[in-house]
Amino acid sequence: MALKIYNTLTRQTENFTPLNPDRVTMYVCGPNLYGPIHVGHAFSYIVFDTVKRYLRFRGYQVKHVQNFTDIEDRIIEKAQKENTTIHALSEIYIVRFLRELDALNIERADVYPRATSVIPTIIKITQGLIDKGYAYEVDGDVYFRVRRDEDYGKLSHRRIDDLESGARIAVDERKEDPLDFALWKASKPGEPAWASPWGKGRPGWHIECSAMNLETHGEQIDIHGGGHDVIFPHHENEIAQSESYTGKPFVKYWMHNALLRLTGDTSAEDKMSRHVGNTLWVKDALARHAPDAMRMYLLSTHYRTPLAWNDDDVDATARGLERWRAALKDAIAPTDESKTSPLNLVANETRDKFIVAMDDDFGTPQAIAALHELTREINRARGDGAPPAMLAPAQATLRELANLLGLTLQERATNALAAAPFIELLITVRKDLRAAKQFALADKIRADLAQLGIILEDSAQGTMWKSER
Repeated sequence: MALKIYNTLTRQTENFTPLNPDRVTMYVCGPNLYGPIHVGHAFSYIVFDTVKRYLRFRGYQVKHVQNFTDIEDRIIEKAQKENTTIHALSEIYIVRFLRELDALNIERADVYPRATSVIPTIIKITQGLIDKGYAYEVDGDVYFRVRRDEDYGKLSHRRIDDLESGARIAVDERKEDPLDFALWKASKPGEPAWASPWGKGRPGWHIECSAMNLETHGEQIDIHGGGHDVIFPHHENEIAQSESYTGKPFVKYWMHNALLRLTGDTSAEDKMSRHVGNTLWVKDALARHAPDAMRMYLLSTHYRTPLAWNDDDVDATARGLERWRAALKDAIAPTDESKTSPLNLVANETRDKFIVAMDDDFGTPQAIAALHELTREINRARGDGAPPAMLAPAQATLRELANLLGLTLQERATNALAAAPFIELLITVRKDLRAAKQFALADKIRADLAQLGIILEDSAQGTMWKSER
């Protein structure tokens, strides 16, 4: 059976045939570094981590790129408010982002480009679009001519005549058309700026991803992933500027995960959003829940189906995972004797069901259901007195396939991330002690945390911590 992927561009489930038969290029939208990530972000990163794991299982080499947006209006605004630089602010949230992804057993991307690292490429693309008549300059700003792109709207399936300038499209009377979007922005006083043919300025949001894709993958890629909320205008604009610049199809398969919400309301306004404030930070979720439970809960619903986060349901998922762990208790490696075990047949059937489910647009709910059945069979056989050798093939299959879902099936350890709120409280207390010149007590907090494997690092931007255990 061929692997099939739902393509947002065509609104069809298609056989997956990458541009290179053995190699997959995948780009997934990363965080905007003006704040920490919430569990809605984690949902997307877990989904595409699972996609990557399964593609490798199917024999592909995967080059996974995830961007860091480190120059954007909200980053500039927060950096100015906190009297720091966009670089210093970004570094704080990159460290936290990677630490939290590690805690969720999300494998790191192969490349993490930053928007500020591709400014020359952004300028090159922008100038190329001007030369081709797709863009124009006004007072140091450069805009993309949306109506010049004849198939604009093909990803979001919107007719250009029906589109209106929305909240995320700046209204500017200098533009030829209200729908035209910024490729380059003239800098305002106090903002970060780079030299360009149009004067000092900075990139628009959409052009950043086109440039980072071009530098890390080239002109065409297999999979571009992200949340449903960035289909329009972000990904729509990426297609327009990238294809207008190169003259080639940009992405073969567009994948978008549904949005996570804090309530059962599936209205778009209720989506988890940092700038709205209806969020559950990953750090706080990990303080209550084991990473395996969070992953299992989020993958128990298909990635294209909206989901409402419910702590009680995550707790129930954690209790269900205890049965999986019990099934792996005292597991040994399969032996020749294991081949005669009735569970060997069950294991093979489970593997087939798992593959069928995952081949159907990464059907993780059905894949998990197959592993639930396998778990029940293992625990039933153990209860009936089956020796370890008889359990071994099914246990090995359970562990292997669970790993494809990013599940470690290890007992939850008390770790630094779970204790993060308390560590950060101690950091605040230490800061107050130092301000009060009670340096001995402040040093004692640092030393006591070091004994627990928590290392504090002071800088001009504040105190960061890391765990060495």
